[in-house]
Amino acid sequence: MKRRIEKVVVLGAGTMGARIAAHFANAGVPVLLLDIVPPGSTSDAAAERNKIVRAGLDAAKKSKPAAFFTAALADKISIGNFEDDLQHCKDADWIIEVVAENLEIKKSLLARVAQFRKPGAIVTTNTSGLPVLLIAEGMGEEFQQHWAGTHFFNPPRYLKLVELIPGPKTSREVLETLAEFCDRRLGKGVVVAKDTPNFIANRIGTFSMLNALRLMNKLGMTIEEVDACTGPAIGQPKSATFRTADIVGLDVLMHVVKNIYESATDDESREMYKVPAFVEDMAKRKWLGDKTGQGFYKKLRGEGEREILSLDVNTMEYRPRQKARFASIEAGKTIEDTRERLRALIGPVLAGQTGDKAQQFLWGSLSETCLYAARRVPEISDRVEDVDRAMRWGFGWELGPFQILDTLGLSAFAAQIKKEGRALPPAIEKLLASGRKSFYSSEKGVTSVFELSGGARKIEEPAGVIFLNSLKDTGKEVERNSGASLIDLGDGVLCCEFHSKMNAVGADLISMLHKGLKRLESDFDALVIANQAVNFSVGANLMLVLMSAQEQEWDELHLAVKQFQNANLAIKYAPKPVVTAPQGMALGGGCEVSLHGARIQAAAEAYMGLVESGVGLIPGGGGTKEMMIRANERAAGSEDLDLFHALKPVFETIAMAKVGTSAEECRELGFLRREDGVSMNRDRLVGDAKEVALALVRGGYRAKAANWQEGAQATQIKVLGEQFLSGVKLAIHMMQRGGYITDYDGHVGRKLGNILAGGALSSPQFVSEQYVLDLEREAFVSLCGEKKTQERIAHTLKTGKPLRN
Repeated sequence: MKRRIEKVVVLGAGTMGARIAAHFANAGVPVLLLDIVPPGSTSDAAAERNKIVRAGLDAAKKSKPAAFFTAALADKISIGNFEDDLQHCKDADWIIEVVAENLEIKKSLLARVAQFRKPGAIVTTNTSGLPVLLIAEGMGEEFQQHWAGTHFFNPPRYLKLVELIPGPKTSREVLETLAEFCDRRLGKGVVVAKDTPNFIANRIGTFSMLNALRLMNKLGMTIEEVDACTGPAIGQPKSATFRTADIVGLDVLMHVVKNIYESATDDESREMYKVPAFVEDMAKRKWLGDKTGQGFYKKLRGEGEREILSLDVNTMEYRPRQKARFASIEAGKTIEDTRERLRALIGPVLAGQTGDKAQQFLWGSLSETCLYAARRVPEISDRVEDVDRAMRWGFGWELGPFQILDTLGLSAFAAQIKKEGRALPPAIEKLLASGRKSFYSSEKGVTSVFELSGGARKIEEPAGVIFLNSLKDTGKEVERNSGASLIDLGDGVLCCEFHSKMNAVGADLISMLHKGLKRLESDFDALVIANQAVNFSVGANLMLVLMSAQEQEWDELHLAVKQFQNANLAIKYAPKPVVTAPQGMALGGGCEVSLHGARIQAAAEAYMGLVESGVGLIPGGGGTKEMMIRANERAAGSEDLDLFHALKPVFETIAMAKVGTSAEECRELGFLRREDGVSMNRDRLVGDAKEVALALVRGGYRAKAANWQEGAQATQIKVLGEQFLSGVKLAIHMMQRGGYITDYDGHVGRKLGNILAGGALSSPQFVSEQYVLDLEREAFVSLCGEKKTQERIAHTLKTGKPLRN
C-alpha cells in the first residue's frame, strides 16, 4: 500500500524549522509548528505560552527572500508548544525535528514524541551534521524502521537539495516515501547520503571554502579577488565564497567546521578543518555576517546608495570595496558556456604554464576540491552523480566536482597532479586503469556513470521527468533554427523549445511557433511550449526594437508586432490543445506567449509579468487583451464585482510592471487561471505539461474557432470606454501630483488606459479581439517613437535597470 503524507508536525520554530514549515504550506500541506514555552513563564494564556513559536513564524513571514509563495499560505500553519500540544503528534504522518544541534536535546524531545506518535508515522531529523544513528539510539525497533535524516538546505523554498540519510534500520518503504514526497510535492532534488560527518554537500562545500581561505593567504589575495574567482567565473553563485559565508553566518560555518574536525578523525585532510586566526578574531568581535550587520563585507546605511565595505584581513579594518581585475577572468567573461570557460581558464596550467594569480588560485581551488571529493567516495556516498547533484542543488554549482574533472580532461588532470607530486585518489586511478577517460559518458540520450566496483551504470531518471537535450540526442528533434526547435515528446505530443539568447522573442522564434502549429495540425495531437533554460523568455529583443525605432522603420515595427500578435492568436485558436510551461522569468513577450495557451502549467518558481512599462512601452503581443478577457471572466462570475473594479487591478499590474514572485502570486495577479496547474519540481515541468496536454486530448478538446482570423473577429470583449478611461486619467493625475510617478509614466499610463477602455468610446460596448490588438499595436509603435522611451530602452540594455525619466 502506498503511504500518504497529509499532515506534518515540525518541532522547532527557529530559522530552519519555521521556513521548512513554510515550504510545506507552499505545497498545500497542513502543518503544526511547535516550540518551547518561554523559560520562566507561569501564564496559562496560549498567546504567552506560544510566544517563541509565534516569533519564529512571524520571522518566516517577513523573511527576505520570501519563505511563502503568497502571504495567505501562512494560514496553513497552526502553532503550539511542546508542553501543551505535543500530543497532536498522534495525528501526523511525518514529524520533523528541527531543534538545536545538541544531541541530548534532540534525544530527549524524541523520547517524548514517541509517547504520542502513531505506529507507522515517519520521524526525521533536520540535523546538518550530528549522527542520525545516535539521535535515535535507544528507541524501539518500529520507531527506528520509520526514522531517517532529512537535511534541508537554507532557504528551504529556494535550495533544491534534500539529503536523505537512512538509519541502520530504516525501511526501504520509508525511504521511497520520503524521496517521492520531497520530489513531487516539495519540488526537491533528493540524494541519499551516508551517515558521515556533515553528509555530502556540507562536507565538500566546507572543504572548498577552507581551501579558498588557505589559498588566499598563500597567494596574498583580497576577499574581493577570491570572490571574483569563485563565483560565475567558474559556474558558481554570485555570492561566491565570502558573500556566501556572510549569508550563512560565521557562527554556523565554524560550528560545521568544528563538527567535522571532531567527528572525521580518519579524514586525511582533517587538519584543513580549522579556521584561520583572523576568522576566530571575527567571531570574537561578533562580525558574523548578515545577522550582525557585518562580516567579510559591511553595508553602510544612510551613507550613499548600497555602499559596501570589505574587510582587509591583514589590518582587520573595513575599507571601500575594490574591483578585482584579472586578465584571465575578464577574458573568460566572453565565453558563455561554463565548460568551455573552465577549460580556457585552467588549460594553460594543465599545459605547464604558470598563469596569472587568478589561474593559480583556480587550479589550487578546483584541483584540491575535486581530489577531496574523489577521496570521499564511497565514504559519503556510493554514487558520484549524487555527490555532483548535492553540490549543484545545495550550493548552486553548475558543475559538480566529477563533472569538473570530466570537463578539464581526466588524463591531463591526472598528469599534472602527478607532476606536482600529489597523490591520485583510488577512484580516479581505478577509472584510468579501466580504460575510460571520464566519469560520465553519453550516447544517444543515455548517460552512464563509472562504478567504483568496475564498469558503468546507466543513470535512471525518475518516471515523468523529461530532459529535452536527451531527446535531441536520440534524434527526436523534428526541426531547428537559431531561435527555437521542435522536439517530439512522444505519445503524439510536440514541443516547441526556445533557445535564442535569453530566449528573447524574435523572428526565428515566431517562425518556429508557426511551423510547430502547422505540424500540430497534420502530425501531432497536442503541442507544449517549453524550454529548460534558466528563464522561459525575457520578452522582445529590445536591441532590435531600439534600432528599428532609431532608424524610424515604423512599417517594419508594425509588421513585427503584428506577426507576434498573429502567432499568439494562432496558439490560442489552434485546432488542438497548446499547453505553455513557463519557468524562471516569463516577462513581457514571454508572458504573452504563456497567456495564449489552452492551459498553463507553470513551475512553482515562475516569475510572470507584463513589464513593458519599465522601458516606456505597453504590451504589444496581446497581453493587455488577454488580461481584459480575464477581467471580463471575473466580473461575469461574481455578483459582487463589476467590470470597472475587475479592470482596475489589471491596469495597476501592467502600469506598475508587477511581476508575480511565484506561480501562486501569478495566479493572484491574474496571469494564471484557476484551471492552470503548478509543478513544484521544475525537472518535472515538461513531463507535467505533456500530461496536461494529453488529458485535454482525452477530454475531447475542441478549438475555440475554425482559425485564428475568425477567432480574433468573433471573440467579443466588453469595454467601458470613457467610463473607465476617465477614472484612469484621474488616478494618474493624482499620482503625478503626489510625486509618485513621473510625467512620462503618466503618458505611458494613459496609453495603457486607452487600450483597457477600448478607446475613447462614449458608452460601454463589445469589441473584437482584433480591435483591441490594433489598439495595442498602435500604442506600442507610437511609444517607440518617443525620445524618452528610447532613452529608457537604451538605459535598460546598458545597465539592466529601469530609468525613471
